[in-house]
Amino acid sequence: MKLSKKRKAVAGKVDANKLYSLADASKIVKEVTTCKFDASVDLHIQLGVDPKKADQAIRGTTALPHGTGKTKRVLVLTTPDKEEEAKKAGADFVGLDEFVQKIEAGWMEFDVVIASPNVMAKIAKIGKVLGPRNLMPNPKSGTVTPEVGKAVGEVKKGKIAFKVDKFGIVHTSVGRVSFSAAQINENAEALLQTLSKMKPATAKGIYFMGISMASTMSPGINVDYKSVGGLQS
Repeated sequence: MKLSKKRKAVAGKVDANKLYSLADASKIVKEVTTCKFDASVDLHIQLGVDPKKADQAIRGTTALPHGTGKTKRVLVLTTPDKEEEAKKAGADFVGLDEFVQKIEAGWMEFDVVIASPNVMAKIAKIGKVLGPRNLMPNPKSGTVTPEVGKAVGEVKKGKIAFKVDKFGIVHTSVGRVSFSAAQINENAEALLQTLSKMKPATAKGIYFMGISMASTMSPGINVDYKSVGGLQS
């Protein structure tokens, strides 16, 4: 594919064979994004784990200090006694049976699903719809909880969920190109510190095998994990 002059110019700013500090990558990603919209800034982290082993299937949440730059639409599936709590916390949709039926019919106008434990049996049948989209509520991601109001508030403030794919890679957004370089850096560091603390005792060898930062329309920038203090190797 032939690159435009603009794409060629920005591609020249990134050396594919170089490891950049996280702080430098956070600056460069803003300079090399060519799209006209406020693109997402993503981290792709190759971990030295075997996702087929239950104790190495990394999954969790972290709070990004500056949020993701995107307002997430939250659906809360719960019983009537918890509905008001969810609504006051800012949930966009609250209920149970009607939303289960809507999802079965193809409705997907939400980004996060939170459920109280006592309704999990009822929503099991939509697992085949939500599961492949990483939307099925799960205790490990804090989306199955009796404290639905607290969970909604955390998501609205910038809490994200992540998990490794079958290749041992975590893909997640850490902001937008409109963020300052410092905000991107701090969000990315928060995610990496969380992942570091989750290193399985059974994972041998190098843990952070590769980190790449990129926007929706930019070349990947390879990041040196050693540039972030306190990370387990």
